[in-house]
Amino acid sequence: MSSTLSPDPRRSIGERGERIAERHLIRSGYRILERNFRTRHGEIDLVASDARTIVFCEVKTRVDSGRMGVIGPFDSIGPRKRRQVRSMASGWLQQRPPGRQRPARDELRFDAIGVTLAPDGQVLRVDHLQGAF
Repeated sequence: MSSTLSPDPRRSIGERGERIAERHLIRSGYRILERNFRTRHGEIDLVASDARTIVFCEVKTRVDSGRMGVIGPFDSIGPRKRRQVRSMASGWLQQRPPGRQRPARDELRFDAIGVTLAPDGQVLRVDHLQGAF
C-alpha cells in the first residue's frame, strides 16, 4: 500500500479503512500476507492468515453522518462482489504456491470487515464478519 493518500476523498476514506482493518487483524493474531492484490477481476483488500486459515478480506468503509440509518458497510457486498472476490482469491492462490510464497493452511475463508467513521474521521466501529461469504 502506498504511503501517500489519494486526493480523491472516497479513495482516501477507503485507504484509511483498510489500514484500520489491517491493524484490527494484526491485534487479533493474524499475519498480513498481502495488501491490495490486483488481478484482472479487481483488487483483494487484505489477505491474512492465522494458524489454520488463509483469509481473504473485503474491507468496506463508510462515514456515518447521522443519516446512515440501517445501511452500513456490508450492504455493498452482494452476490456479484462475492463472486469477484472468489475469482481474485483463486488468482492469488495460483500465483503463490504453498511454501515460501504462502503458508500451507487447512482452510480458506472469506471475511468482511466494516469500518464506520465519524465525519471528523474518528473510528466509530470495526465489525469483522468471519466467513461472511
